[in-house]
This record gives sequence, C-alpha cells and structure tokens, in this order.
Amino acid sequence: MPEFLVDTQVSQNASTAGAIAVPLGPVLNILAPPASALFGTLGLNTSTAGPDLRVVFDYTVTLSSLVTVLTPVTVTVNRVIDGVATTIYSVTETLPLVAGVLTTTVLSGVGIDYHPTNPGFIVYQAIISVPATVIVFPTRTGPESFNAEAYSEPPVIV
Repeated sequence: MPEFLVDTQVSQNASTAGAIAVPLGPVLNILAPPASALFGTLGLNTSTAGPDLRVVFDYTVTLSSLVTVLTPVTVTVNRVIDGVATTIYSVTETLPLVAGVLTTTVLSGVGIDYHPTNPGFIVYQAIISVPATVIVFPTRTGPESFNAEAYSEPPVIV
C-alpha cells in the first residue's frame, strides 16, 4: 500500500553557522552545570493516522570548542506522550581533539520511531548533552534544526 503522510513539523533554532553562541556547560555557576540542552521540540498531529504508524526524524546541531581532552557529546531524541518522555534514539560522538585550535563539528543524524503509541498527538524533543565533568565546554553555534514526519497506511474509512 502507498504511504500516507500524516503530519510534518520543523523546529528550527538557528539557520546559519555562527547564528547563536550557547555554551553547553556552566556560565556562572561551575558547581551546577546543566547536564543537557533542548535544541528542538515539535508536535505531530497523528489523529488521522491509519495502521502502521511510524515517525521519521532528522537533526543537525553544530558545536565549536577549544577541546583539550576527548569530549563525548550525546544527542538524544525523546517521544513525549501525556507528559512522559521515552528515549527512542541516542548516539554519542567524541569531539575531535586538536589542542589549542578552535574546531567546529556538525552532528547530523536520522532515526525512526516505529509503531509508537498513537494518542492523536505526539511530541518529540531533541537534546544534546556533555558530561558535567569536562573541563572545556563546547558552544552551540548553529545551524540547529530538528524535523519529523509521521507516516502510516491510508486511514480506513468506515
């Protein structure tokens, strides 16, 4: 059967390189660093979905840093239904180590949420995080975007 596009949404935080400068670590209070940062959130109307619901998503987030030690960065995508978050995708990459040189790293990925529960509206969140123990925190510099499309078999009309 052909695929039926149920809904599509985009969460666009920054469209160009250098459009933002948001540190992933502590700015004023080094004793209470943020563990993560939300860089994209969107909601999909799935009320018209037929059987076999699936959600395809992709993201791009860009970091710049003067990394002096290997720094792991984790991107997590959560599905939120009725206020309850469920992690459906998580990947960790290590920023390149080039001591004393400003590096820019673009992290992009694609994933799928296959057969999620369908309450009629589903929220998805894209989160980026680094361990609170790193010495030099990367800065989110843009571009940043998060996109999702919901597909299903055509709805059954009774």
